[in-house]
Amino acid sequence: MTDYKSDLLRLLDERGYIHQVTDAGALDALAAKQVVPGYIGFDATAPSLHIGSLVQIMMLRRLQQTGHKPIVVMGGGTTKIGDPSGKDESRKMLTDADIDANIAGIRKVFERILTFGDGPTDAIMVNNDEWLSGLGYIELLRDVGPHFTVNRMLTFESVKRRLDREQPLTFLEFNYMILQAYDFLELARREDCRLQMGGSDQWGNIVNGMELGRRKDGHELFGLTTELLTTADGAKMGKTAAGAVWLNEEQLPDYDFWQYWRNVDDRDVGRFMRLFTDLPLDEIARLEALEGSAINDAKVTLANEVTTLVRGAEAAAAAEKTASETFSGGGMGGDLPTLAVPAEGIRIGAALTELGFTASNKEAKRKIAEGAVRLDDAAITDPGHLVELPAGTDARLSLGKKKHAILRGS
Repeated sequence: MTDYKSDLLRLLDERGYIHQVTDAGALDALAAKQVVPGYIGFDATAPSLHIGSLVQIMMLRRLQQTGHKPIVVMGGGTTKIGDPSGKDESRKMLTDADIDANIAGIRKVFERILTFGDGPTDAIMVNNDEWLSGLGYIELLRDVGPHFTVNRMLTFESVKRRLDREQPLTFLEFNYMILQAYDFLELARREDCRLQMGGSDQWGNIVNGMELGRRKDGHELFGLTTELLTTADGAKMGKTAAGAVWLNEEQLPDYDFWQYWRNVDDRDVGRFMRLFTDLPLDEIARLEALEGSAINDAKVTLANEVTTLVRGAEAAAAAEKTASETFSGGGMGGDLPTLAVPAEGIRIGAALTELGFTASNKEAKRKIAEGAVRLDDAAITDPGHLVELPAGTDARLSLGKKKHAILRGS
């Protein structure tokens, strides 16, 4: 670890966030002597972010924990364009009403994790549509265009990847990096913002913004990125076979969110605790050193800590109680996902697919053939098995040892 003087860089370093940083010495000195406003941008493409964005949200929390000012930039303007970084295809166009509704949904998670207000280190949320939509095209070309060369923009990884694969990159998306750079310039002017953070795929965009601020206004700006997170088995953070792990309960039940963390690979426990919880480092070291079945206690701690932070203490307690009842032998945890069974019944494969346990009826049939499906602890081997339940009665449907749901007669 580097011997940083500021609480900010020392905390980010010891908990494993820092991948790239511009002029670390100057940023460290600045953060040691004054409040540093820093921002991360989040486009509003859905009514919730997923856990792939959680490391960025936690970086804003670390910024605030060390006495600095987090700025959450909602991309009401840039969402209309589409960031090509890490994408293989163009983004679906959303209406202004869609974007506004998505921002309202996303804000809820930030309000749990950050403290908002008018104080010098209180978080603020701004919408870049406020300044981007008012820009005249000719004005933007004259004011900002001379500071960008197509030659350099073509060298950015996000652009090269699309072109190398011969996938279309629209002129609209090509302009995204200019607008993101303009965000940094505007935030430096409005909020004296000195730092932009993000994933490593944003490095080129961040450097663009720093250079634009220096050339236009003489601002000394800084950038800091994290590595793009993958799990120990190489999977992209935030995605599972069943779909995205959403931060909002409207998109993913509390129990499923808790279970994601409870089921992480043993090798990820310590790293995830450092990134996604406020547990002291010595306690994390103790927990990640547990061996054998004892590591499961550490995973429960991880699940409780992250769920409490993102969903609230009640959600974490209910999810742990449901898991305990479910796995302790035949319990019917009240927080399990529930599927209503119509009077005429439902085929077992259709139930698995409707619950999201399997991606298709074909996959459901395969799981049934493998002996992985049980109904009230009785193995089901017939893919055509019809589940019929009297109104108001329940049965527990299980796929393997980790996926459980309640089927309820209606």
